[in-house]
Amino acid sequence: MSRRRTREQMAEALARDIPDGSYVNLGIGMPVMVLPYWRLEQEIVVHSENGILGMRSLAAGEPIDPEMMNAAKKPVALIDGGSFFHHADSFAMMRGGHLDYCVLGGYQVSARGDLANWSLGLPGVAAAVGGAMDLVVGARHVYVLMEHTTREGLPRIVRQCSLPLTGAACVRRVYTDLATLAFVDGRVEVLDMVPGLTSEALQALTDAPLTFAQAGPAA
Repeated sequence: MSRRRTREQMAEALARDIPDGSYVNLGIGMPVMVLPYWRLEQEIVVHSENGILGMRSLAAGEPIDPEMMNAAKKPVALIDGGSFFHHADSFAMMRGGHLDYCVLGGYQVSARGDLANWSLGLPGVAAAVGGAMDLVVGARHVYVLMEHTTREGLPRIVRQCSLPLTGAACVRRVYTDLATLAFVDGRVEVLDMVPGLTSEALQALTDAPLTFAQAGPAA
């Protein structure tokens, strides 16, 4: 098997594909790892569900403000002109179509772009969808960061989701440890793969049918 991308490499690959000047929400979990890969001069304005606009990573040696945390409870800072506000105002931004992109984690993504990312459907295990369902209908583009397979080796990119849905036909791209995939008109198009990985090997780890017309080596 070819070497898989690390989570940091996955986050960096996604960060490169966000246009300068975009308004972007970063979800809890792996998505918050994207933040350090944007430069201030790109003027990407980062939103956090708990009520931050203009979030940035802490600089080396910068003191932590215990009252400035992102939705994942990680310390962050503000760009010049950044702000923080009530949770209700944050959700109004999410629902009102003001975000260009949101980056979410995922358990499953179906061939038509359905997303399941809030519940594994296990009895007796509490789960809450949080703001994810608001983001997938409010943001113009939904990008997902997740491993290509489960810990048991089962595909996460499937013909049809078996887990409770967060949103239907909402995902535009998925960045995994093996490939970058676009979801277009019910097709899953492979944009790139890790070096040395064959199309046959990737398809064997993917339940949904793949197309490889534009696939090249991943950075």
